Amino acid sequence: MTFLDKEYREIITKAVCGKGRKFSKESHSISPSHRPSSILGCWVINHLYNAKKKSEDTVEINGSYDINIWYSYNDNTKTEVATERVTYTDIIPLSVKDDNSINDEYDVIAKVVQQPNCLECKIAGNGGKVTVEIEREFIVQIIGDTKVFVKVNPNWEKDEDDDEEAWDYKLTDDEVKDVKPDFFHKKD
Repeated sequence: MTFLDKEYREIITKAVCGKGRKFSKESHSISPSHRPSSILGCWVINHLYNAKKKSEDTVEINGSYDINIWYSYNDNTKTEVATERVTYTDIIPLSVKDDNSINDEYDVIAKVVQQPNCLECKIAGNGGKVTVEIEREFIVQIIGDTKVFVKVNPNWEKDEDDDEEAWDYKLTDDEVKDVKPDFFHKKD
């Protein structure tokens, strides 16, 4: 019996070998250049991140974003926008993990489910700082090489659908006469 006569074959392919998801809330304290009277708005922009496999069962995401706070000062007579760049590190545990990978080389795919978003922005107790609460959420997938076993039918016989002639479609003379070879340039 040869290798090709066996009932199962091994196929090496790339497949999802791990998945994880994490929701995070984080508070930041920002010191504007003036003592704020009231908060007029807060938004998060310029989100950047990258992901890498940290250990056998975790993925590390390093990222950054800008927090912009629009506030009034001087007894609500003037306004200004305070901007601060914030960095973060999220460790995402893999809830689904396949230990049957053939090697230790993986591709990590991280997708943002919830972009960093301001939940609450308020003036801190002493009045000189602003506290911002941010939420974000990621899902990650680990792609690696793995083996798949496929059952083969050793008694396979050729069907008439597998015949090359069954797929050979030819044009008839009637179909050919309706073809306009200059259809790109001719305007009707």
